[in-house]
Amino acid sequence: MKKEIVVALIVAIGLVCAGCMVHLGLKSIADRDRFVTVKGLSERQVKADHVSWPMHFSVSGNDLKQLTVDCNEFIDYLKKFMQSKGFKAEEMQAGSVSFSNNWSSYYSTQRPEYHYTLSSSLVLNTTDIDNVVANQNCLNELLEKGIVVETGWRDYQYKAFTDLKPEMIAEATKNARVVAQKFADDADCNLGSIRQANQGIFSMENDEDQPWLIKVRVVSTFQYYLK
Repeated sequence: MKKEIVVALIVAIGLVCAGCMVHLGLKSIADRDRFVTVKGLSERQVKADHVSWPMHFSVSGNDLKQLTVDCNEFIDYLKKFMQSKGFKAEEMQAGSVSFSNNWSSYYSTQRPEYHYTLSSSLVLNTTDIDNVVANQNCLNELLEKGIVVETGWRDYQYKAFTDLKPEMIAEATKNARVVAQKFADDADCNLGSIRQANQGIFSMENDEDQPWLIKVRVVSTFQYYLK
């Protein structure tokens, strides 16, 4: 009889322990299923540290050999003009030359005056952003002299971007946790560890009116456990 009682007690204790373990296991599973997804934003406005400025021109005539000479002389003239504005010769590179046979491609009844046209460009690559901004309309001076040079799109860039990444990611992470903590407080629960994290993609956008000013932006996504 005593032996049967002891066995019954052991079985009962085992069932109680098993029940507790099941309860704790289910609670652990439930806790793992509770999480919140939040986003953290970080933004900076920076000044460009590099700009590429193409300047396009063309020369026309009937002597192709002389046109080649004229094209090279025009590039030299344009280089000297830009140097007079404070830019360095080594910052400028001549672009490729394109050729057009005007007499083989016209559709009107009157043949064009000039047989050939050569088109090329001079590209300024510089870190002197202030000087570019100050001289962004300087080609108008040439136009007043009857010299036509078309300005291309000035591509302002921020190449020191990688230096910003660590602090911006840290700020985005901090901001995301603030949002997650606020959610946890409102839900009357505790904020746990990070379940999943996505750094997000950095983007850079030039200001519409002042394109040398660039907005750097990253949105990171995080999932936090709730307890």
